[in-house]
Amino acid sequence: MNKQTRHTFYARLAELEPNPKTELNYSTPFELLTAVLLSAQATDVGVNKATKILFPVANTPAGILALGQAGLESYINTIGLYRSKAKHLLETCRMLIELHGGEVPRDRESLEALPGVGRKTANVVMNTAFGMPTMAVDTHIFRLGNRTGLAPGKDVRAVEDKLLKVTPPEFLLNAHHWLILHGRYICKARKPECWRCVVNDVCDYRSKIMLPPKGF
Repeated sequence: MNKQTRHTFYARLAELEPNPKTELNYSTPFELLTAVLLSAQATDVGVNKATKILFPVANTPAGILALGQAGLESYINTIGLYRSKAKHLLETCRMLIELHGGEVPRDRESLEALPGVGRKTANVVMNTAFGMPTMAVDTHIFRLGNRTGLAPGKDVRAVEDKLLKVTPPEFLLNAHHWLILHGRYICKARKPECWRCVVNDVCDYRSKIMLPPKGF
C-alpha cells in the first residue's frame, strides 16, 4: 500500500466505527490491566464473564491481594491458564502497592516490569487507559498487517513498528482498535469475509472471495 491507500483504508474503518473501544469491560486503569492480563489465550467474552463477578468484590490491588491465590482462582477458574494468571496478578498487585502507591503506572518500562505484562499488554493499557498513541499488535493485527499489505512484517514487533511509522497521525490513537475489530469480525484467519469488507478494493490480498458462501 502507498500513503494515500493507507489513508483511505483507515478513513473507511473510522467512518464505519467512529468511536472504537475495547470489548473488555472495565471502569478503571487497574480493572483494564487486570482484564488484559486475564485475556491471554482467552476470549474477551470469557474474561468479561469472570470480571463481572470479580470486580464487584475486588477491583483494586489491595482487594485482589486480600483474596489470596485460592480466592482469586475461584473467580477466574473459567478462564484458561487461570492458576498462572492468578499468580501473576497477585504478584502484580504487590508491586503496584509497593512501588506505585497502588496505582497503574503510565510508562512502558514500569508496566513491562509487572509480572505477566508484556509489550502488547503495556500498549493496550497505555493506549486505552491513558490515551497514548501506541499500537497493541495481537494475532489479528499481525495477520491483517501482512495479508492486506498495510504493514507487512516477519514478527509482531516488526508489524508494530511498521504500523507506527505508516499510520496517519490522525488515526493513530484508535488504529489498533479498528484493526483488531476488523481482524476479529471481517478479515478472519481462515475465511476472510471479503464480500462485506469496506476496504476490499484497497487491500493487497490476492485470494479475495467476493461472493458469500451459500446460505450465508
